[in-house]
Amino acid sequence: MSHILVKGLHKQFAGKPPTTAIDDLDFAIEAGEFIVLLGPSGCGKTTTLRCLAGLETAGSGAISLGGTTWFDSSRRIALPPEKRNIGMVFQSYALWPHLTVRKNIGYPLQARGTKGPEAAKRVEEAAALVDCATLLDRYPAQLSGGQQQRVSLARSLVSRPDLILFDEPLSNLDAKLRDDVRAHLHELHARLKFTAVFVTHDQSEALALADRVAVMRAGRFEQIGTPFDVFERPATEYVADFIGLSNRLPAARIDGVTRVSGVEVEGLVLASAQHDEFVLRIRPEDLRLAPDRGSLSGLTTVAGTVIDSVFGGRHLDVYVAVGGLRLHARIEARTTDDWARALRGGEPVVVGFCPDFARAYGLENEGSRLITVQPLVATKD
Repeated sequence: MSHILVKGLHKQFAGKPPTTAIDDLDFAIEAGEFIVLLGPSGCGKTTTLRCLAGLETAGSGAISLGGTTWFDSSRRIALPPEKRNIGMVFQSYALWPHLTVRKNIGYPLQARGTKGPEAAKRVEEAAALVDCATLLDRYPAQLSGGQQQRVSLARSLVSRPDLILFDEPLSNLDAKLRDDVRAHLHELHARLKFTAVFVTHDQSEALALADRVAVMRAGRFEQIGTPFDVFERPATEYVADFIGLSNRLPAARIDGVTRVSGVEVEGLVLASAQHDEFVLRIRPEDLRLAPDRGSLSGLTTVAGTVIDSVFGGRHLDVYVAVGGLRLHARIEARTTDDWARALRGGEPVVVGFCPDFARAYGLENEGSRLITVQPLVATKD
């Protein structure tokens, strides 16, 4: 039996017209599994989290943990948050400003009636897990953002909950702190194997932390799978765009010639012959630039014109017009040559990519689904 089972969960907010936040979701979470709900604002990920916590009540469906029913609309069961044995880590830390770190971490124990030496021992153990043992007698105002989030994490762990819920907990941290706390969280989960649901709009967080990633769209799961599967085989165009294949090239094949935005593509055929119109999706990091096709031997190529080039430290972001399209190529600055560094707007270039790194999708009216896992092969010279 799955640790957590969600069946037919549906949530609608009143309005004109009403807004469906969760659309008949079914999913299961195994004990010790770290699930990340990934998607843009308004996709339903936070509402799903809040329904798991009991902070929102779904209109229909059921949620259970092991043999315990947390919510069942048909049986009119809805356990309040304090009866669900969960821990929560919020975006805003949500620490009591008038309490010390020690008392903030110990608050869930106090609420559950655990006191005395046992409570003190658990607080010190939880603080040690997140490297906050030296901060126990400080107040939240005396801590950095990263330290406050670690305290929040210790508070969620101290009562040994059945489930920990993370509501975009890293989004208020600066880039370096975010990376540090994310790495610490990953190490902590590897050690403790707690069950977790983590909400984010950041694909790098999802890929780094998840056992499985669930990409959400309009209250449904567009795709759910391992980080590798979602990254390498995005099932739909929506997932491809959200997971970083941001270059979109609508393509048409006429008389055996493939064109994007009216410009001929050389060295490309589609493995599935049934699609004469399709969309290519490619990551900026997988595009290469050269002054001529001879420098990109073995790659699929298309001619374009530089719009702009931006220095980004270790990389160059070069924007290229191909017909009416705007492509983004990200080139490592340390390995690029003087030609690429000197690129300016208006210069002609050739854009190349390895076909294995692109993904092809049917048109929107065909469901915009992945045509095949490795959809493209280069023609021989």
